[in-house]
Amino acid sequence: MTDPDKEFRVRVVFDNAGMIGPGKADLLQKIDETGSISAAGRQMGMSYKRAWMLVDTMNTIFKAPVVSSSRGGAQGGGAALTDMGQKVLKHYRDMHGAAWQAAQPDMDALKALLKETQKA
Repeated sequence: MTDPDKEFRVRVVFDNAGMIGPGKADLLQKIDETGSISAAGRQMGMSYKRAWMLVDTMNTIFKAPVVSSSRGGAQGGGAALTDMGQKVLKHYRDMHGAAWQAAQPDMDALKALLKETQKA
């Protein structure tokens, strides 16, 4: 069985409002796991500025923020997914899984048509 996250990617484009794809979904997941935008970004090999920009974009396009954050200081800062963030991540992951299930027979057929040198 192949790993759908490595060979199948779903990107949802909301007209001119923005989009969500595997990168933003992974960032939300990492923020949920680490409690930090900077730690999530580091784990993904991106700068804090880039991670914050992606979070800010998502906070802007949905009806409510997907991530809440607090500044650092003596107590340290942090970030967490909001209820909206949890919903967005769940719907994206569910949609990705359903799309993979629907596409898998055609993906297998396409891979069978590749030259031997192209097969993994």
